[in-house]
Amino acid sequence: MMDVALLNGANLAFIGDAYYELYIRRYILSSGITNQRTLHKTCVDYVSAKGHSAIMHQIYDSLTEKEQNIFKRGRNAKVRSRRKNVNLGEYLESSGFEALIGYLYLTEQKERLDQLLAQAILIIKESNNAK
Repeated sequence: MMDVALLNGANLAFIGDAYYELYIRRYILSSGITNQRTLHKTCVDYVSAKGHSAIMHQIYDSLTEKEQNIFKRGRNAKVRSRRKNVNLGEYLESSGFEALIGYLYLTEQKERLDQLLAQAILIIKESNNAK
């Protein structure tokens, strides 16, 4: 059995990234989009570092103290590599967001996870409508 408390922020972000991307891909497919190019473009809006950063700016104050600490653990994880076209601040916030998702997933807090992911979807949808 895995002890989630022993995982570092990068480990939590590793699983959180995978869970979040699969969640978003399922959400997008369920919305009726079938064109591959549109699927990819829509997915990128939700899973980009910029998108994660925007989500965190809006939900951070609603997180519990424990959730904020998990976010910080992921955000402050040592950066080994990143894409050059990604803003470092956004990248770090994205890692924190992914760590939070990973933590909630691994600790089986499904109700809270679903609540935050529903908020995340709304934030990105509103952001896209504002463009």
